[in-house]
Amino acid sequence: MRHMKIEKAADGFATLILDNADESMNIVNDAFIADMAEATAAIAADDSIKGVILTSAKKAFMAGADLKQLVRGYSKQEAYAFSQKATQMHRAMEMSGKPWVAALGGLALGGGFELALACHHRILVDDARALVGLPEINVGLLPGSGGTVRLGIIAGMKAALDLLLSGRTVAPAEALKLKIVDEVVPADQLIDRARAWLATGPDPVKPWDVKGWVPPQKKGMTVPEDALAYTLAAANIAKKGYNTPAPLAILSCVFEGLQLPFDKALTVEGKYFAKLLSDPVASNIIRTSFISKQAAEKGARRPAGVAKSEVKKVGVLGAGMMGAGIAYVSANAGIEVVLLDRDVPTAQKGKDYSAKVQGKLVEKGKLTQSRADEVLARITPTDDYALLDGCDMIVEAVFEDIGIKADTTRKAEAVIPAGALFGSNTSTLPISQLAQASSRPDKYIGTHFFSPVDRMGLVEVIRGKQTSDETLARTLDFIAQLRKTPIVVNDSRGFYTSRVFRMFIFEGVAMVEEGIEPARIENAAKAAGFPTGPLALLDEVTMELPVKIVDDAAGTKGNTYTIERGLPVLRKMIGMGRGSRKAGGGFYDYPQGASKHIWKGLAEHFPVAARQPDQEELKQRFLFAQAMETARCLEEGVLETPQDADLGAVYGWGFPLWTGGTISYIDTVGIENFVAWADELAWKYGDRFLPSAWLRAKAERREPFYGEAASVKDREMA
Repeated sequence: MRHMKIEKAADGFATLILDNADESMNIVNDAFIADMAEATAAIAADDSIKGVILTSAKKAFMAGADLKQLVRGYSKQEAYAFSQKATQMHRAMEMSGKPWVAALGGLALGGGFELALACHHRILVDDARALVGLPEINVGLLPGSGGTVRLGIIAGMKAALDLLLSGRTVAPAEALKLKIVDEVVPADQLIDRARAWLATGPDPVKPWDVKGWVPPQKKGMTVPEDALAYTLAAANIAKKGYNTPAPLAILSCVFEGLQLPFDKALTVEGKYFAKLLSDPVASNIIRTSFISKQAAEKGARRPAGVAKSEVKKVGVLGAGMMGAGIAYVSANAGIEVVLLDRDVPTAQKGKDYSAKVQGKLVEKGKLTQSRADEVLARITPTDDYALLDGCDMIVEAVFEDIGIKADTTRKAEAVIPAGALFGSNTSTLPISQLAQASSRPDKYIGTHFFSPVDRMGLVEVIRGKQTSDETLARTLDFIAQLRKTPIVVNDSRGFYTSRVFRMFIFEGVAMVEEGIEPARIENAAKAAGFPTGPLALLDEVTMELPVKIVDDAAGTKGNTYTIERGLPVLRKMIGMGRGSRKAGGGFYDYPQGASKHIWKGLAEHFPVAARQPDQEELKQRFLFAQAMETARCLEEGVLETPQDADLGAVYGWGFPLWTGGTISYIDTVGIENFVAWADELAWKYGDRFLPSAWLRAKAERREPFYGEAASVKDREMA
């Protein structure tokens, strides 16, 4: 056994120590299940062993399933077989004739906590970091080896649904209150308490294996209180949307499982698990939110051969909303910050933003005042460029104007060391063009943060034509210091995220131009999984901004910022003085003391058509418009990997996570189907949906962007 060992003691209590030989955490995969089955069989056959202490040699007990294994894609048959192997492993523990006690010295999540639930007793270390729970819903799955069944029986239906549907994890005190652990003890008493429990001679037969056991909700929906609870749970799931199948599957598992004999309930759970794991939604979520995200944060796009670097002092030019946020996350990462603006009061206002963010954290008990003071002390507000001397990195976040940025660049470069990097936090202006103002264009790079910087984890890093590999590597090191997620793109107007995001807002405005009901537009976007509708979003970002970007790009060489439909709507709205919420109202009215609502005068200026389209087609338009533009970015070389595309979409502007991102969405639809449906949309609504010859060729070759997509379908059909 590579991943665990058995230690026997004179008192007859064996200790099974989990210790993954290949990873820093214990994880559930085929190798672990095989070892666990072997260990359990050996324990069951050894008459000298009277009980088992299950613990870990790692800091944590077990992190859960090996997502790298799950992301490869499974057919329903393969997924069910995987689930049943783990289920049988747990049943072998329960029916071994020996009592098992889980000594949890650290967090136990997902499959790790399912393992603990299969034990006869659970003791958790008294440590706030020792979280337990079943968060599988966060990756589009449900616990697949008895978790929904055992949790429902042990904690009760309501507590189980709360934990399973929220995916939240709980600290020791709450875990004890919920009865999902039996004891909470200091770390130095953990093993002794486990041994003491075994010494009481506990019954090794679980309640559900006692003859005559009755499932807790045998009467089903005939109990009014239970019927109400399930009805409300179903309503809450419906309210959040239907794009992810996991919530309804979890609800069904708990509902059915608490009415059935135990082993039959496990079979039902396994089938629901198999359905989810074989669904592309789970693979999409796992690949983008875990595999690709972690790889990016570990330097997947970092050029090789460049020594690791560390920024000790950063200059942030511009103390507005973006600059203030960049200053805060830099200081919070332990970096000295010079926050520069036109005058000291303006710069100080930028520093005050950090104080405000820190103050809220202190109030919530998430930060000590002394730690907050340390962070604030690292930020120096100033209007003096001379203080930039000694900076390793500059991040310019001034107004989105080429002339202003050029002037700022020249002033900063007159002071900063020759080896310092210069990053521009621009969202649309080409980096190669901005770098013309620099005397060292090889050290000039785009660093596009997202607002609010302290809450948004993505940074879009843009390589200019002269940006060196060393500059890219050092910039990625800086982003790693900030604990942000980077994507790397090549230079182009709007780069990737801004260029594709505009397709979302302009598709919404195009629909207004066509006479589609505004509420229908907003609801379709939210039903597809976007956090807010395009019209509400335009009110917040202002309509002037996208119009200015389009106008600035007009006439430039190789302009990709053209808009097919919708621009006249925005110009008319601006002309009427309804360009934003800030201006007093836009597509929505914002009455004081009441909820916002669609502006009633909108229909007068943009009449609603008598015939309204199907909601599904509106959802498809939003998704296809952005996916198609992303494919163009890959074709043009603005993007180099589908992983960057998907990360940028999900974490940059909120493309629905269930899709995995814009490129994963194409693979989910199937590239052949995508091209065929895009042709239909292009015929109905315009050339923005028209596939290029490059994309058509990929479709003809049945060549997905991610290689495993086709192989899963082939196995499913086999």
